[in-house]
Amino acid sequence: MSDVEKDQLSLKERIYIIIFEADTKKGKAFDVFLLWAILLSIVIVLLESVQSLRELFGFHFRVLEWVLTVLFLIEYVFRIYCARDRLKYLFSFFGLVDILSILPTFLSVFVVGSHSLLVIRGLRLLRIFRVFKLGRHTKAAGILLTALQASRAKITVFLGAVLALVLVMGSLMYLIEGAESGFSSIPRAMYWAVVTMTTVGYGDIVPQTPLGQGLAALIMICGYGIIAVPTGIVSAELANVESQNENLRHCKSCSSPIANNNAQYCHQCGHKL
Repeated sequence: MSDVEKDQLSLKERIYIIIFEADTKKGKAFDVFLLWAILLSIVIVLLESVQSLRELFGFHFRVLEWVLTVLFLIEYVFRIYCARDRLKYLFSFFGLVDILSILPTFLSVFVVGSHSLLVIRGLRLLRIFRVFKLGRHTKAAGILLTALQASRAKITVFLGAVLALVLVMGSLMYLIEGAESGFSSIPRAMYWAVVTMTTVGYGDIVPQTPLGQGLAALIMICGYGIIAVPTGIVSAELANVESQNENLRHCKSCSSPIANNNAQYCHQCGHKL
């Protein structure tokens, strides 16, 4: 390897450390600057949607939007250049978000209004977990995800029962009230049942007969009970997952649970146990 190649490699490594790592001052400064740029771009998109502001500062918004887009494009190119596994980065979650946060500005040249999709840049703010070393505090998120997965079957059965109840109540209300009260079809009556059961109550359809009003009151009461059911299911699974995690070793570096008691290194971050 020639000296030129060594210099290029060292430069590539330095860029990698700045862009992908947050352990150095330059790396953290770069990420903080990037987060502020992302916030600014989101604020610009939000303000531009206000007609009065768009009429006054529309040109300035567009200029800032293009400046930030070019900045993010340069950053994206550097990420591809110094990534150790380019394909892995390109098809990773953040890699896809990075490119999707750039494309809307260019699409807006051909498709009017597509630049509003720039709000997807908000997903890039998830990098704040890496910048401020909050990754180790995502243990609670992992527990919640595990509990939701364990509750999937029970919640599916529960939703099926709710849909059956909506079908029965909607059909009854259609027969009781009829088109005169706005219940012109069973699907429309089912819509009313969903709105009433979830205690939203838009008021666009209202039962007029005493029997219909009594049925509506019954559905409202059932709605309060139904809301509590999925909460209880998930809470029970959360307690179960937490009790299981208490019996496992955890990595002191990233707090990941270690299922293998004979493991000497963390499977998540490689820290020595």
